[in-house]
Amino acid sequence: MSDSNVLKLIIEGVLEDVEKRVVPISQLREQIENAPPLRGAYKSLNQPGMRLIAEVKRSSPSKGELAAIPDPQLLAEKYQEGGADLISVLTEERRFKGSIADLISVRSAIDLPVLRKDFIVTEFQVFESRILGADLILLIVAGLSNSQLKDFYQLSTELGMDVLVEIHDMDEAEKAIEIGARIIGVNSRNLKTLEVSEKVFESILPELPKDLIKVAESGISTRKQVALVERLGANAVLIGESLVKAGNPVHTIKELLNR
Repeated sequence: MSDSNVLKLIIEGVLEDVEKRVVPISQLREQIENAPPLRGAYKSLNQPGMRLIAEVKRSSPSKGELAAIPDPQLLAEKYQEGGADLISVLTEERRFKGSIADLISVRSAIDLPVLRKDFIVTEFQVFESRILGADLILLIVAGLSNSQLKDFYQLSTELGMDVLVEIHDMDEAEKAIEIGARIIGVNSRNLKTLEVSEKVFESILPELPKDLIKVAESGISTRKQVALVERLGANAVLIGESLVKAGNPVHTIKELLNR
C-alpha cells in the first residue's frame, strides 16, 4: 500500500459508513441533553510527569491484526489499573476493526476520560462523539480542509469536548496552533505511506510552544523511546500496539513509564 494515499482511502470508507447512520443535526442536538457528563481529558493530561493514553486497538492498516480483544472492557480496566491517564478506543470499523460499541462498553467500565479515535470528517461525527460520551476527539489536520478543521474544532469545544489535533509536519503544526489547539499529537507515521520515523518527533516536538500538551504518537514501544520523546518535549505518549500485544498490560505500562 506504500504508493497509495492510505488516509484518503480510509476517509472514503468512513464517509460511506457515516452515510448509513446519519440523522438530522436537530435530532442530535436534542440527544446531547442526555449525553454522559464529561470527565476532563485536558485535566488528566495536564499533570507533571509523562502521561499515557492507552489504546484499545485490534488492527491497523500497517500491521494487520494485532490482537483479538474479545473483552475491551477488561483490557481498559487493566490499563486503568496500570496507571494510564486516558483510554483511546478505535471506532473505525474497516481498517482498525473498532466499533462504537467498544467505546460505549469501555466508557462504562472505567473512570478515566475516553478518546474517540476515528477519522472525524463530518459535523455529524462531532455531535455523535459527544452523545457517545467521548471526552476527547481526534482531528487529523492532513484529513481535513482548513475550514473543516476550524469548524469541527470550534464545535467540539462548544460541546465541551477536548480535541487532540494530530499533525505530521510544521506546516500542519502552524494550522493547529492557529485554531487554538491546546493538545497537539505529533504522529511519526506518514499517513500516506504508513512508514514511521522518529525523526518526525525530533524535528517537531522541540519546536512546539511550551504551554501546549504535546502527545507523541505511533511507533513507541520501549522505555527508551518514551524517555526520548519526553526529553524532546512530549507531555504524553499514545501507545496501542505494544500494550494490546502485552501479556500483562499492567506490568508493561509501569515499565514504559518507569513507575
